[in-house]
Amino acid sequence: MLSIALRTLRTRWVTFTGSFVALSLGVALLTVMGLALASSATAPERGPERFAAAPVVVKGQDTLRVPTPIGDRTSRLAHPRPVPVAAIEELRKLGPVVADRSFPVRAADAPADLVGHPWSTAAFAPYDLATGRAPRTADEAVVTGDWARPGLQLRTDRGTVRVVGTLTSRGFENAVFFTDARAAELSPPIYQLAVTADPAAVRKAVGDSARVLTGNARRLADADPDRDGEALTAMNSLFGTAGGVTAFVSVFVVASTFAFAVAQRRREFALLRTAGATPDQIRRSVLAEALAVGALASAAGCALGSYAAPLLADRVAAEGLAPAWFTIGDHTWPYHVAFWTGLLVALGGATAASWRAGRTAPTAALREASADSGTLTPGRLLCGAALLLTSAVTLALALTDAPGDLLQRKTYITRPMLLITATALLAPLLLRPLTRLLTWLPSLLPGAGGLLVRENTAAGVRRTAALAAPVLVTVALAGSLLGATGTLNTAKATEASERTTAAFVVTPAAGTTFDTATLRRLRAVPGAEVSPTSTTAVHVLEDGVALVRSEARAATPALLAATARLPLSAGSTTDLDDDSIIVNEEWQEHRVGERVRVWLGDGTPRTLRIAAVMSTGTGDNGVYVTPRNAPGATPDRVDVALADGANPDTVATALRQALGTGNGQVLTRQEWLDATAPGTNRTTRLGLLLVLGIALLYTGISVANTTVMATSDRIRDLAVLRLTGATRWQVLRLTAAEALTVVAAGTLLGLLAAALNLAGMWSALALLSVRPALTLPWQALGTTAAACALLAVVSATLPAALALRRRPVELAGVRE
Repeated sequence: MLSIALRTLRTRWVTFTGSFVALSLGVALLTVMGLALASSATAPERGPERFAAAPVVVKGQDTLRVPTPIGDRTSRLAHPRPVPVAAIEELRKLGPVVADRSFPVRAADAPADLVGHPWSTAAFAPYDLATGRAPRTADEAVVTGDWARPGLQLRTDRGTVRVVGTLTSRGFENAVFFTDARAAELSPPIYQLAVTADPAAVRKAVGDSARVLTGNARRLADADPDRDGEALTAMNSLFGTAGGVTAFVSVFVVASTFAFAVAQRRREFALLRTAGATPDQIRRSVLAEALAVGALASAAGCALGSYAAPLLADRVAAEGLAPAWFTIGDHTWPYHVAFWTGLLVALGGATAASWRAGRTAPTAALREASADSGTLTPGRLLCGAALLLTSAVTLALALTDAPGDLLQRKTYITRPMLLITATALLAPLLLRPLTRLLTWLPSLLPGAGGLLVRENTAAGVRRTAALAAPVLVTVALAGSLLGATGTLNTAKATEASERTTAAFVVTPAAGTTFDTATLRRLRAVPGAEVSPTSTTAVHVLEDGVALVRSEARAATPALLAATARLPLSAGSTTDLDDDSIIVNEEWQEHRVGERVRVWLGDGTPRTLRIAAVMSTGTGDNGVYVTPRNAPGATPDRVDVALADGANPDTVATALRQALGTGNGQVLTRQEWLDATAPGTNRTTRLGLLLVLGIALLYTGISVANTTVMATSDRIRDLAVLRLTGATRWQVLRLTAAEALTVVAAGTLLGLLAAALNLAGMWSALALLSVRPALTLPWQALGTTAAACALLAVVSATLPAALALRRRPVELAGVRE
């Protein structure tokens, strides 16, 4: 049977081309993703940048540490503590101490991310003076890079300074160095410092009041030291999701191709059975074909992946999805995983088809009719029903126990796979009535074209299902994934709109907060009720072992009630005071009047009374405390309500004057809602596009391969039509119409699966007290359906047009 399998591959190479290409691309993608994951796991940790030459760095406590029965739980503080003055005095006794300060600087015609430092810290990077000299007076500064020259008068929000020197850029920041005294005036607190002394003596001097950093740990004193790890984690999530979708869609393509190929060859298998072949030999023959295709495709995919991986690494680094230093290392296990996965996918996709081939009876060789019968086998019906039931039960359990989980990215990306698979398995049961419905009106029109389309699609259910399945998968994935993000963003925008009642929202310049003088001027505006709020955080220990961080805002209760409508399920906003807190229903303790132990944004422990409880919503409701319970937080937003009789235009003009030029923006309520409208972050958006791109690519391969196979198998049918009087163009139009009908049926089933998936999210939002509105990505769905339709029509008509160049009599005698 092996020789028969090899001859079949050589003779029917068109049949297996789609599977070969799909498997090759799938293995290539798995190879690339495996190499990327392996390289990220062994990636070197970023070394210190600003303090690479500093012997010891002392940093104020920025981590909350809470002891539990299973060990200490830690979390990053929202407001790190400065280094205590007493500790600084002790350190000065050990050796030279250089205080570090970092603060945003804004200037016209300068980099947007300018940051200020004291000059003495420049030596710790170390920076090299390229031109000029060091600053000596308060109105002098030195900058990094070549965007400024000595002598330039630089007007900044920290005052006008004269550039007296430039430093060679080290690539990790755009800095402005002031004199140490001027930097101390601009940013008095000392959150970290460099000291030249023995590390052991330094640790003894500071005790538990600060962290002592040496060696590679000095990188923790840099801005955003975890950015590399976060970037690699996001990249791994992106590639892992893409790899899962690749395997998912690959199985569909291979399984549908082999199933259709077996259906086309039933007379061939029947002849083999008549000649004495046993069912097991038939099955082994089909599996041998799959093994040969899988081995060749996997080898080609590994070779393609080894070439593409470095290119992908360069691209993701250039796009900022990975650190600039990220490269592909020398690893072998990704090749093994990808190769054997490709082989297993090929064998798994062909297994069901091999069993069907083995059940072919010898008498099937005598069949003359080409109509399909028994297209939905008991096994397929059972698997489809089981997956459909599993999807329904898991959705019901999630809605009952934790509806918020359905709003998580991992959930709304993976859950649709169950329903999509169930719909694809049950498609033969739905396609016949659906195609009859789609062709009902055309079949009533004059002429036989509509009737032929209706009967051909209904009679060739296997062909119809094989072509509709990839279209169904792609449309359902596009609708489910893009629809989920769109629905969730719409729900979040609705929440923000209902929560905000202020007439105006005043925001500071990027990277800054409001100072006391600015707040005083804003409060003095006639007709304005000003409510400053600050960003902070609150930690709570749940179940005695889980340290949970909740984002919070600090606000004055009476002013908050005048400018916001919190989605309260119990209590009142005005009940908030310095001894209480407003929580949401996600908290383990969320009954009004209960007291809960929390840790504030700077790590201070407090026991507060619950004054009110908000509904869970989409998860953005957070927590509210008073300014006294947000030490270290400074106002970063001011909501403004209008007093009775106040003129909005007059108040807006006065607010802008009080704010000053370049110090922020005064936005109307609608302008602020538009500016802060929720959207999908860049990494998630690229991940979804990658997933859908992979699905669309596989759909194209499957549609083209299935259509070419089906058209090649119907050459004699087309010849009969020509012999009965149909013109060449009529036959081609009939072929195109059949392809469009099947694509339309697959699109409708995909829309059905997407709608059912989104219905689960809609129900979850309703249970979380959010007014939901389903959002379907009609543009993306239309583009996907149009691409599938165009490809199906071209793939169906092109081989038919080539075949119809021969005389109809010759075509009628073509061997199967």
